[in-house]
Amino acid sequence: MPPQAPIKDASEPLRARDAVVALACVLLGLGYGCAVWLRQGAEPAQQYLAGYLIELSLSVDNVFVFALVFEEFGVDRLRRRRLLFWGISGAVVLRSAFLIAGVRAIGRFAWIVPVFGALVLATGIRLALRTDRKAFDPAGSRLVRFLAGRVPAALAAFAALEAADLVFAMDSLPAVLAVTHDAAIAVASNLFAILGLRSLFLVVSGAMQALRYLKAGLSVILSFVGAKMVAEPWVRIPTTASLAVIAGVLALSIAASLLFRKGSR
Repeated sequence: MPPQAPIKDASEPLRARDAVVALACVLLGLGYGCAVWLRQGAEPAQQYLAGYLIELSLSVDNVFVFALVFEEFGVDRLRRRRLLFWGISGAVVLRSAFLIAGVRAIGRFAWIVPVFGALVLATGIRLALRTDRKAFDPAGSRLVRFLAGRVPAALAAFAALEAADLVFAMDSLPAVLAVTHDAAIAVASNLFAILGLRSLFLVVSGAMQALRYLKAGLSVILSFVGAKMVAEPWVRIPTTASLAVIAGVLALSIAASLLFRKGSR
């Protein structure tokens, strides 16, 4: 008998398609930044790119939490796609609403900028001191604990995802406002960063633990932008410098994660 051909994993075509979609969304987000540069100039474009990288970093952290939620409630793979759609839609709505409200608040109360900065700085420090991603446990909220066992697992998982969206929206608001006070730029950076999150999750959810230094990089970024906002009334840090720091720290944390993997020799 001729040797049997190896059985192909049915998920491979879907994963390849998701990888293409995720890459296309990243290129689309960067392309929008180029369009802003051509139409409005370097300063707005740099503000957008800095905000985009911050939002993208927070969105990748969302992926870790989504994976924890699905694991906690034992959500099957067929339902994950639909739950991801609604979870990410909630993230878009909450972040956009918070950003617009934050820009309006800054326009009316200039003193609120250092206050936002202190919140971001505290978040960065708390993230640096946190030793385990499970320290943030959306499944531990009172509402989710009440729903667990009383409703289907998928519905309880959805409630946990929305709780996570609310937490990340509150972190996202002051962090992005550290680099731009333009509502259109802030919301655009949010939308393009989250656009490919569903596909990104489906591609890399199994390998997210490999990015072991991403949390450290995110804590440095948040601490930097928080300190920038606190010092804004007295010290102006150029957007070019902010963009360089954010992009550099993000690239360094990803590179370090890939070079120094757990168990590698």
